[in-house]
Amino acid sequence: MGHNSFYGSAAGSPRRTSASALRERPQAQVLIIGGGINGVGTFRDLALQGVDVALVERGDYCQGASGASSHMIHGGIRYLENGEFRLVQESVVERNRLLKIAPHYVKPLQTTIPIFSTFSGMLSAPTRFLTHKQGKPKERGAFLIKLGLSMYDFFSRDGGSVPRHQFRGRAKALAELPSLHPGIKYAATYFDASVHNPERLTLDVLQDGEKAGIGSGLPGGSARASNYVSLVSMDSSAAGSVVLRDELTGEEFSFQADVIVNTTGAWVDLTNEAMGAASSFMGGTKGSHIVLDHPELLAACGGREIFFEHTDGRIVLIYPMGDRVLVGTTDVEADMAQDAVCTEAEIDYFFDLVGYVFPSIMVDRSQIVYSFAGVRPLPRHDDTQPGFVSRDYRIERSERPASGAAAALGGKAAVVLSLIGGKWTTFRALAEHLSNDVLRELGMERKISTAKLAIGGGSGFPNSEDGIQDWVKKHMAPGLDADRVSGLLTRYGTRAEDVIAYLHAGEDRKLRSTNELSVRELEFMAANEQIGHLVDVLIRRTSLAFRGLVTGELLNEVAEILSGQLAWDSAKRDAEIQHAQNVLLRFHGVTVHSLVA
Repeated sequence: MGHNSFYGSAAGSPRRTSASALRERPQAQVLIIGGGINGVGTFRDLALQGVDVALVERGDYCQGASGASSHMIHGGIRYLENGEFRLVQESVVERNRLLKIAPHYVKPLQTTIPIFSTFSGMLSAPTRFLTHKQGKPKERGAFLIKLGLSMYDFFSRDGGSVPRHQFRGRAKALAELPSLHPGIKYAATYFDASVHNPERLTLDVLQDGEKAGIGSGLPGGSARASNYVSLVSMDSSAAGSVVLRDELTGEEFSFQADVIVNTTGAWVDLTNEAMGAASSFMGGTKGSHIVLDHPELLAACGGREIFFEHTDGRIVLIYPMGDRVLVGTTDVEADMAQDAVCTEAEIDYFFDLVGYVFPSIMVDRSQIVYSFAGVRPLPRHDDTQPGFVSRDYRIERSERPASGAAAALGGKAAVVLSLIGGKWTTFRALAEHLSNDVLRELGMERKISTAKLAIGGGSGFPNSEDGIQDWVKKHMAPGLDADRVSGLLTRYGTRAEDVIAYLHAGEDRKLRSTNELSVRELEFMAANEQIGHLVDVLIRRTSLAFRGLVTGELLNEVAEILSGQLAWDSAKRDAEIQHAQNVLLRFHGVTVHSLVA
């Protein structure tokens, strides 16, 4: 099923049509602030209910914590120890659901836990469970892990899409994964899921929302969203009015809504402060990751995630993503005044944990192709250990009384709903919950559930490897060989049909700097995917940066093509190249030498 009626043409300067749609009709029933997965999920849900909804994101979609995740869709086995049974139940249900409604991005992930003792942790576990505080770290032994996995299977029993766990003794475990530490006593294997393209999944959810708003009769549709638009302050000229700023042009404008939804994650308190009502809900922790180009480590994983408890009690992971290996994550208190970046100390920590599980495999900094970090949107937790802070969510309601001219005219208070917490796996259920609260404020009823609604390019996605190969063969054509079509299906899901039709509609050529992109595909992105900066293409519209494939030649070639679509002059093009270099170096530890003189 095609989506051509939704997508526009590459004429003009499409990037700013999203912001201009907000300026031209500066009001909506609901304004969502924050374009991570939870804000975008709520946007889609409300749009499907027929609500006039707008969303703004100060950076790019999925740029913050949503894009810095461990790329896992999981039930949260370790939440059992926190006593968060409701969250585990919801997480497992949503994991199974996403495997069905977003199969283009969410895939089953075989996971193995290496275990070094039998009874360790049995005495300390009840104390951790009751107090959520942790003294001297003590790893969980086989008994506790077996108990946890049995409970996990129990929660997965209804509508399960994954097999039950298995336990292996040392000999069998080492036969399956011979590079594991020879001192292990057992290995437990179970299934969760992964999302290799969280940024593109977020974009799919957003576009589903925008599409739902078409045909409403309202100018710009009833579901409008723009990245690179920030909230500046409240506007006293009208009740429920805020001042927004277009971050690409500097233009400020007022926007009015009956309900404001704050889904800015770790920045919730700062956003509330900008709206004139400071809060102290949040206490985020930083999590970092590194991506390695390391064939030996990739082979050692055997296609599985290695998920285990390091000696400090922190749950960490090593797992293959394509031809790269992702290693993470840390859990340290975040300083919101500082950039969230992976530090040298964290890199040392990651090397240490690799050596702990795979002692014969050497890792060094030359093998790191990318690093990233984000701040988890956790609730304020005082002296509770970071690892025990709830990953569940709650919604805080407040009102912003009208002031100034709005108060003089008898304007009513604006309702603000602030989302505290939340995790990737449960975004759909969270969005439904948050939307129900919004609908209640508006006096509206839910029209449709998203529980079984396919997301974007997951609609009609082949359900087997043979089906995928058949799809690829069907769409091959001159200039589109099997690798190129397969790459498009991976990037867009079945929405690749629309991209392929666009590629066929004009003269096209692959880029000189990569076989993974063509001129017309970049034009398609510029027309339909709200590209604000060159770096958006490298990090969030493709996985080129994540895999360490950005070169100076690529920067120059992509910038040149985008210039024609986004009306960049030579100075702007050069500035975008410099900006991309700065972002890659400052936030991701990647040095790219430009070819620009």
